Amino acid sequence: MSDIKLYMFQTGTLKLKVHNIKMNEGNGADFEIPVPFFLLTHPKGHTLIDGGVAVECVEDAAGHWGGIAEAFKPQMTRADGCVEQIKALGIDPADIKYVVQSHLHLDHTGSVGRFPNATYIVQRSEYEYAMNPDWFAAAAYIRKDFDRPDLKWHFLEGAQDDNYDVYGDGTLTTVFTPGHAPGHMSLMVKLPEAGHVLLAVDAAYTMDHWEEKALPGFVSSAVDSVRSVQKLRALAEKTDALVVTGHDPESWEGFKKAPDFYS
Repeated sequence: MSDIKLYMFQTGTLKLKVHNIKMNEGNGADFEIPVPFFLLTHPKGHTLIDGGVAVECVEDAAGHWGGIAEAFKPQMTRADGCVEQIKALGIDPADIKYVVQSHLHLDHTGSVGRFPNATYIVQRSEYEYAMNPDWFAAAAYIRKDFDRPDLKWHFLEGAQDDNYDVYGDGTLTTVFTPGHAPGHMSLMVKLPEAGHVLLAVDAAYTMDHWEEKALPGFVSSAVDSVRSVQKLRALAEKTDALVVTGHDPESWEGFKKAPDFYS
């Protein structure tokens, strides 16, 4: 059991505006947010949860992302890429068994296709939407990040597969939380010593969203977004979980970062 550890990383930051994170707030003020991803080590094989921004954005964000790079500006180096950070821990990328994608927005897909032996777990509804998004969401999906040949995908089926147990031992389970994206899911990690850690990801951008003080700056459904937060709050209270929101620069400072870990 001592092999089960949760590492928290970030692929640098994104510079944007407050209203991109907190809907209708900020009056155009600048804001800078962390871009987290996570590694769960496990005796049955390691799991990467998301992967931050693709390293291609280091040299040419506009070339990789297109026009959205004018509003969302990555601040990162090649060393910040998910593969390099995993290798810096002494872990071979070939030893990553699963990559769990909370959703397929551009600041979460930096891992896809970079771990040769991984099974990529995502909601089917998210994958299908990402392949043909509505006009208002299209810029958030960079198809060349996730539409790659020869990947082994494992699709989950929304509420039908809620609480999907990745290892079968309760260490890592999915929580279906649509709203920010049609197929968004959060993750619950159960650690031997630290107990439960709830990775809300973008179901709750910040603690303001968690506390129902602000909607996130981007949603596919405001109603689903609100209800997903309510679902997560009930789950966190039930399990006394440590809550990690998606992009809160203040709360993110308080967590242990790799090479430190939770166990």
